[in-house]
Amino acid sequence: MTSTSTSARRMASGLLTGVAVAYTVLGLLYYLAGPLPGLLATLVMLAVVGLHYVNMRAGLRGERPARFPLTLVLQALVTFVPDYLLPSGYSSVAAPLLAGSVLVFLPLRWGVPLVGVMTVYVGGALWMGPNFAVVTFFYALSVPITGAMIYALVRLARVAAELEEARAELAEAAVLKERLRISRDLHDGLGRSLTAIALKGDLASRLLDRDPESARSEVTELVSVAREAAQDVRQVARGYRELSLAGEVDRAVALLESSGVRCQVHLADATPPKRSDDALAWAVREAVTNIVRHSRATTCTITTSVRDGRLRLEVANDGAGDAPVVSRGGLTGLAERAAQAGGTLTAGPGEAGGFLLVVEVPA
Repeated sequence: MTSTSTSARRMASGLLTGVAVAYTVLGLLYYLAGPLPGLLATLVMLAVVGLHYVNMRAGLRGERPARFPLTLVLQALVTFVPDYLLPSGYSSVAAPLLAGSVLVFLPLRWGVPLVGVMTVYVGGALWMGPNFAVVTFFYALSVPITGAMIYALVRLARVAAELEEARAELAEAAVLKERLRISRDLHDGLGRSLTAIALKGDLASRLLDRDPESARSEVTELVSVAREAAQDVRQVARGYRELSLAGEVDRAVALLESSGVRCQVHLADATPPKRSDDALAWAVREAVTNIVRHSRATTCTITTSVRDGRLRLEVANDGAGDAPVVSRGGLTGLAERAAQAGGTLTAGPGEAGGFLLVVEVPA
């Protein structure tokens, strides 16, 4: 399949070639009466078209010719020097092509005045010829009009190429964003489940000899958590994660108590928006997972409150001062989720020791 930029470049190249051929034929028609002027005009026009082709080919690629600015200077010379060798203002049929090159390769603050000077020069050279009014009007205006058309065609091809590059970059950004989402969801979601599996497996192995019935109960719960983890993976793959603050708090309490951490919960009677609820649910999951993994906490408190249209979540524990509430990677993911919901996140030592995680989101 042909890309948009390739199609635009081919179209612009075809039109530029048609313009060059038209001006070449138009110029030669004036000088075929005699052998010497006709031969000289043919050689000069071939030089004009050749240099114009070199310049435009580079311009369509968004580059400058290898010998730039020599190619532009040479095109100017073969455009205006023949005025002194051939009669009747030869530059009038070559200047429009030069105007296009000037506008393409020079900054417009320089190119536009130069095209204006070229227009005045061509008009002045033709003013004293036969039918001067019509001829001057036609050829003088052809310089800025053709130059602007050439500039527009080259810019069209370049803009199409830039848009295609931007589209490719956006596609890569979308892929990267999806990878980050999957990585974050797997980290936040599976972390709690795998921690619970490890705890329950360890507890079951210790109870196996002295209390087989309790060990069997722990294994049953372990299987249930493993199935939940498998469901989490499927939901991450589908890009759908249905969480709620209330449900995550219930799971957190069960996990903390099974690991020997007393948990107190004080939830405000509020129904936050979906994005806010998701952000708070993830915060509870990540904080509790890391309390179990990394701290030596004996108690944990989960509290929510509403004030000034903001819902505030606090997850505090009395763990050792060197045990973070959340890992650095988890903190980054939670901060991103809070920001997406229009909220903020802070984490640090609590007033009574331990660590405190605070998330505020719109209520």
